[in-house]
Amino acid sequence: MPAFTHHIFICCNRREPGHSRGCCDPDGGEALRDAFKTELKKRKLGPLVRANKAGCLDQCEQGPTVVIYPQAIWYGGVQLTDVPRIIDETIIAGRVLEDLLIPPERLNAET
Repeated sequence: MPAFTHHIFICCNRREPGHSRGCCDPDGGEALRDAFKTELKKRKLGPLVRANKAGCLDQCEQGPTVVIYPQAIWYGGVQLTDVPRIIDETIIAGRVLEDLLIPPERLNAET
């Protein structure tokens, strides 16, 4: 089997309501992860592209957070409506979505 071209990690970490750092999956339903899996399947991108849930990616203040490897593209504030665009623009076309991008200087920095 060939190596993955993209491995998408979706933060599904949960914290209690009102936590000062926020929460990437407040209802615990993993809806964002499921949306990525559905969109990848629709486009028949497996087995070269994989989407997995992740525990805390430590970018809580900028969540919901998604990171795409090996490109190391960090997206923050990702909503269900963003998923098709991420697949089409970033995974398929190779373009970084500036409106979702967490800039390097904001990674690992509490806001």
